[in-house]
Amino acid sequence: MSKEGITFEECDSLVKEFERVVKNPVTNGSSVYYTGVDLGTACVVVAVLDENFKPAAGAYRYADVVRDGMVVDYIGAIRIVREMKEELEEKLGCELLYAAAAIPPGTDELDSGAIKNVVQGAGFEITALLDEPTAANAVLKIKNGAVVDIGGGTTGISILKDGKVVYVADEATGGTHFSLVISGAYGLPFGEAERYKRDPSHHKELLPVLKPVVEKISSIINRHLEGHQVEGIYLVGGTCCLAGIEDIIEKRTGIPTYKPDNPMFVTPLGIARSCTQEACE
Repeated sequence: MSKEGITFEECDSLVKEFERVVKNPVTNGSSVYYTGVDLGTACVVVAVLDENFKPAAGAYRYADVVRDGMVVDYIGAIRIVREMKEELEEKLGCELLYAAAAIPPGTDELDSGAIKNVVQGAGFEITALLDEPTAANAVLKIKNGAVVDIGGGTTGISILKDGKVVYVADEATGGTHFSLVISGAYGLPFGEAERYKRDPSHHKELLPVLKPVVEKISSIINRHLEGHQVEGIYLVGGTCCLAGIEDIIEKRTGIPTYKPDNPMFVTPLGIARSCTQEACE
């Protein structure tokens, strides 16, 4: 994606490679592996990078074990992460020992312990725990601006100045609210509404229906950016896959807004990049 000189060439390349290795893992016997676990409201992702921080394997599963950024099905979350861990270990031919994880910004006192326990309960030793937008920026590499991670349940914001995080915030509103609106407007069960919104061919039709929710997210962003000089907003998270969401946010905030080709996997790849321990013996 490119807009007024802004490009995400490295990020887009990394995500495309990750999409490939989800289907066809690279089993070249890397000396180390770096694993990232992203416990999302709508989707749980495990990303594995090799010794050169290139995607080696990955898995994701839509699940309902987290709501509004909080673990609500502790045992279910452990089971899902453990199953994906074992699946990837079988494909790579080694044990994945270490992992990094992330939480919505500002929730460390509320839920960091639960996230740690899930990752450890699945059989990993946790090496790092960081907030989601900051993790995403390990891939985006934004020096100045606001990284906004819009997930299933929450919108997380990290403001960066000279490459350093100066402000973080998180509020409940995200893709789950999209699904609720679609469910009501189309008379669909929630699960069917979730699947309907994931189909890119429906996005043009859905954008006017979902515009009020996007505008609410925009007002959240506006409120947290108040008092900060922000020249660009950078969107990540599965909810940002909605075609046209960036245009509404830009119009409502008055700030140039950008997103990678596929914003869904940016955060889990950033989490994996933050895992600094060897993950395979």
